[in-house]
Amino acid sequence: MPQNLDLFNSFLLFTTAFVAGALNAVAGGGSFITFPTLVFLGVAPINANASNNTALWIASIASASAYRHNLNIPKQQFLVLCLTSLIGGVIGSVILLYTSQNVFKNLLPYLLLSATLIFTFSDVFRKWLQFRSQRSFDKPPLWVLVIAQLAISIYGGFFGAGLGILMLATLSFLGIKNIHSMNAFKAFLGSCINGIAIFPFIYAGLIAWHQTILMAIGGSLGGYLCAHYASRLKPSIVKMFVVFSGFSMTTYFFIHR
Repeated sequence: MPQNLDLFNSFLLFTTAFVAGALNAVAGGGSFITFPTLVFLGVAPINANASNNTALWIASIASASAYRHNLNIPKQQFLVLCLTSLIGGVIGSVILLYTSQNVFKNLLPYLLLSATLIFTFSDVFRKWLQFRSQRSFDKPPLWVLVIAQLAISIYGGFFGAGLGILMLATLSFLGIKNIHSMNAFKAFLGSCINGIAIFPFIYAGLIAWHQTILMAIGGSLGGYLCAHYASRLKPSIVKMFVVFSGFSMTTYFFIHR
């Protein structure tokens, strides 16, 4: 059972979510501090994962709506991948429901390690995307992209950290070259995945609502305020902090499996 949300725990959770929202606005990776904080406060790992994803979804709505004018892509492809994301999000969340706390706890360090590595090498991946966008490549059939997005969406419904970087791969193969369009598409698809996953989580009673609401408010404020000062922060320094946090949390959960 989670600890009671006394004044100190509430302040800790709100502050952590605020910092995570700021990190997401600059470099991403906020989940590397919000998810462990929930676990440290006594929320069971699966419940912490469901609560964290719900809070992230609430905070991502504003981002998706802000990007709506940058969706310069064919409507049919957009609808197909949105539907795929919804299906994958449901499948991933249902798999999580049928995963025991003990099994998830044993999987957790490997999931965190994978997400941390994805985040660590995200700049290398983005450079590859830029290289690819400057050259002419044959686009794969839409069904190949649907399968790829389905797999990514299942992962997102199950865990979700590092989801954005993985989705950029699908979008690059779709032939989207404008980074703003890619971010817009990513924001909408991410909202689909996390949004649909909430319903199975609610049905199963997995969400710690008090903690989730605090995180959603803190994360939204942090992201909103940081967006105005992001130009004053060096993304490389922020990313170093996130990578350090990710590997630290991974090491901790490997030791305490």
